[in-house]
Amino acid sequence: MKEFELKYGCNPNQKPSRIFMDNGADLPIEILNGKPGYINFLDAFNSWQLVKELKEALGLPAVTSFKHVSPTSAAVAVPLSDTLKKACFVDDIEGLDESPLAQAYARARGTDRMCSFGDWVALSDVCDVTTAKMIQREVSDGVIAPGYEPEALEILKSKRKGTYNIVKIDPDFVPEVTERKHVFGITFEQGRNNFKIDRELLSNVVTDNKDVPESAIRDMIVALITLKYTQSNSVCYAVDGQAIGVGAGQQSRIHCTRLAGTKADTWFLRQHDKVINLPFRDDIGRPDRDNVIDGYINKNEEDVCADGIWQKYFKVQPEPFTLEEMRAYLDTIDGVALGSDAFFPFSDNIERAKKSGVKYIAEPGGSIRDDAVIDCCNKYGMTLSFTGMRLFHH
Repeated sequence: MKEFELKYGCNPNQKPSRIFMDNGADLPIEILNGKPGYINFLDAFNSWQLVKELKEALGLPAVTSFKHVSPTSAAVAVPLSDTLKKACFVDDIEGLDESPLAQAYARARGTDRMCSFGDWVALSDVCDVTTAKMIQREVSDGVIAPGYEPEALEILKSKRKGTYNIVKIDPDFVPEVTERKHVFGITFEQGRNNFKIDRELLSNVVTDNKDVPESAIRDMIVALITLKYTQSNSVCYAVDGQAIGVGAGQQSRIHCTRLAGTKADTWFLRQHDKVINLPFRDDIGRPDRDNVIDGYINKNEEDVCADGIWQKYFKVQPEPFTLEEMRAYLDTIDGVALGSDAFFPFSDNIERAKKSGVKYIAEPGGSIRDDAVIDCCNKYGMTLSFTGMRLFHH
């Protein structure tokens, strides 16, 4: 296939629209079902690069959930505890413990379920039946993978009344080293960001504490590769092989750190007994449960525990989750990794990271206030690795 005509571009008024190869070659994809749109393909190609790099860096199956050209999360295959299965709404999935790809999907899709509503999924490996069954029951726009087991493909084809977008990509495709795009009729050209992220990138530990376990190295690699495909400015918290909070597209770095930290906190609090045991009515589906859980934790648009409101969601009135209870729970969290796509200009980022259990940090360094950032890390016994490499993505 030389080109694929799209219904429209980013918006319905932006026509005509298509994808094609500048050099006249065939596209490195097959569309197995549906008709993906412009933004779908932006998500598909960015997300595929992310999981491909994670698999190459860590040797584990990888999955990411994308929305509007940034990941809501990314994860590699790490087994889930019973509590985590409940928090991710996958405790009823048969075969989960036997499918590494499904484990990665459960983590990636389960991290920030509100932002993943209507997502694009990328799988590093051939989609198996267990993973397909999990994707089938979530609200999602499409999936990209290097292949699909026959039964898995049929399961996915049945989704969205047969219109679910399924893309197969050539895993051996290597893009040209130079990339171009047009803005306001002007052509921009640059070399592709082929910078390799691996454990050697984390060898320059500049804090007093230089003890960085293998699990932290894995998590910092997950965070940095996630950032490589996240709209800048961006900060990512990660733990257990999983990005648990992504702050994307903020003009201020501290706002990235706060946003990502709030998402990380919500992720941890979803695993609290009060949340795990919320007495939902049987007719409340997963998307609505996600919204209610977010309201229960973050006290957003409505008080879901209040008289006249709780009856819409619960069998019995739940006890409120107090700020004191949440803070006490979060204070028990430790060992979280954090990555930043550019240097931290002030130590306030470290202070905020500490509140979400961060112990290991990777950032480029190069700020005139690096000493203040290092001193703050030393105050809390954190490790800080200067990578020397910025990871802006626009």
